[in-house]
Amino acid sequence: MARDANDDKKSLKMKILIVEDQFIEAHDLQLILEKAGYEVMGIVRSVLQALEFIANDIPDLVFVDIFLKGNETGIDLAKKLKEKHIGFIFLSANSSKTILDDAKKTQPYGFIVKPFREQDILITLEIACYRHKHSAETQLLQESILQKSIDEIMYSSVKWEQALLQLGTVLQTYIPFDYMEGGFVNEEYNTIGLLRRNFDSYEIINIERFSKITAIKKEELIDMQSKSLKHDIAQIYEGDSFIKMCQNSAIKRLIVHTFGIKSFVVIPLNIEGTVFNFLFYSRHFETYTREHLMLLTKLENILTKFVNNMHIARKKTFNDSKEILNISGNSLQGFESMIGNSKKMITVFDCIKKVAPFETSVLILGESGTGKEKVVQGIHNLSSRRDKPLVIINCGAIPDNLAESLLFGHEKGAFTGALDRRIGKFEMADGGTIFLDEIGEMPIDLQVKLLRVLQEKEIERVGGRSSINIDVRIIAATNRNLEEELAAGRFRLDLYYRLYVFPINVPSLRERKEDIPALVAHFINLFSKKIGIKPPVLAEEALQEMLSYDWPGNIRELEHVIERSILMSESNIIKEIHLPFSNKNQLGEIQQEYSIKTIHDNERDYITYILKKCKGKVSGLGGAAEILNIPASTLNSKIKKLGIKNNDFG
Repeated sequence: MARDANDDKKSLKMKILIVEDQFIEAHDLQLILEKAGYEVMGIVRSVLQALEFIANDIPDLVFVDIFLKGNETGIDLAKKLKEKHIGFIFLSANSSKTILDDAKKTQPYGFIVKPFREQDILITLEIACYRHKHSAETQLLQESILQKSIDEIMYSSVKWEQALLQLGTVLQTYIPFDYMEGGFVNEEYNTIGLLRRNFDSYEIINIERFSKITAIKKEELIDMQSKSLKHDIAQIYEGDSFIKMCQNSAIKRLIVHTFGIKSFVVIPLNIEGTVFNFLFYSRHFETYTREHLMLLTKLENILTKFVNNMHIARKKTFNDSKEILNISGNSLQGFESMIGNSKKMITVFDCIKKVAPFETSVLILGESGTGKEKVVQGIHNLSSRRDKPLVIINCGAIPDNLAESLLFGHEKGAFTGALDRRIGKFEMADGGTIFLDEIGEMPIDLQVKLLRVLQEKEIERVGGRSSINIDVRIIAATNRNLEEELAAGRFRLDLYYRLYVFPINVPSLRERKEDIPALVAHFINLFSKKIGIKPPVLAEEALQEMLSYDWPGNIRELEHVIERSILMSESNIIKEIHLPFSNKNQLGEIQQEYSIKTIHDNERDYITYILKKCKGKVSGLGGAAEILNIPASTLNSKIKKLGIKNNDFG
């Protein structure tokens, strides 16, 4: 199954620049790279020298030490490299959490801790090549998808406002905005805006609507527009440039004040001798990057064609009324089982929609019970693999002695008890998606085997004599802090960077409490239909109790609480919510009781405590698994792994 990885590397002829102020370490790194067939372009000692070098000859990849000669650090250089679309790998003797956090924000291709070994360098480089290749492929595919989507809108015979809506929803995935505008700069106020209300709903903002919102007469708005500075170059406005623009433009100040804008990006288009501006506004600082600007620039021709084709339609009048337009039902396909319109959930939906069409590996981060599996289903359903299998593996529940057979299969007679050939999970997922749930709990020896499969795209059944090619997309999830697992030596750095290509952070329920009423209504209807009763009404006091609760078990806990409350309600009104803990203080006391022990002791004692409360009942209504908000199979696995005996809670 193995092949000479150096052959692939040499064929790439990757050019590498080393930015390192320690001569011996830089020289050692150069020898390792050249021995492996890479071209080392040079060694520089500071950020200034690196930028001067890159101005004359652009490398494919840069090894950069975090602490360098001069005032600027390697992290400062990394930000500039990212703007130039040059990949980089960090070198550092300091792997503290603060350094890791700052370095991670720049999205490096890898992180090597000194003193480094040759194997560390070569493995990290292999992953960097993989990520660099997929980044380029993704960018090209992204541009192709956008051009095709805009073409379809142009020839769909819709009115200007509907075309603008469809364009906005297409661009939203790649150019995030809270408010978007499009209009000619040399004509009377003709700008049409789109205000995003939630994931799939936008409000049309024309001059009549803007006049009502701001309580400013249309004539005054027209005057403000005519006296404002014109945009004639593509540019990002944030920080000082944002402040200066607002100072010199009354209409921009009004938009900023009305919609809470913190930054924006503009792309001007030349339309028959006049200028048309598309502007994308965000309520957050530093939303827009050089990548956004470059993407808009690459789309300039298709956007110009779009506006040209809609030139007649734009002159049509608009109703003087608030108009909310929803995107078509097809856009919501894949999100049917996900509830929420909070800002954090809209961000998750946007991430799903953005990454779904590509082959990129995805790492989903979030607490237990937040709905990470729903995110996986959304990505799979919106991908080209939707008609192929989605295979789910709970890494924390794989028995050590059966792990390899479960994942990769086995041949008849491969070991005692192997009476028939067995197809493994990876082979089952061929052509589709494989979801590695709780990847942080995977044993270190199994991580090695998984990494090899990801690199080679081949598996070998236990007892097999030949390798089998597989085509799977990898999505992983964890509720653990993988940086802490890395530092403790429980998770491999190379596997981490192989998976950490496109992370999605799923918020906890306490971070999105505005979604609780909708979630409660959903679960009430769902469970009532399941048991064949009329959906009960939730009393206001009960709702307020749920809104004030911290939900340590997140959505899974909420679902179980609703189910339990419906079963225990004596009327068609749910007046009382049966929470696992009666108040925050009780929960805090329990958590504090276990906080001075090790993580594993805490987990063991806490599970034992819950089992005692449930009188040893693991599954079913009122069982420990329900209160802990984990599947009964996972709880049984943890009980076995932690060595909990019946007499511990009997």
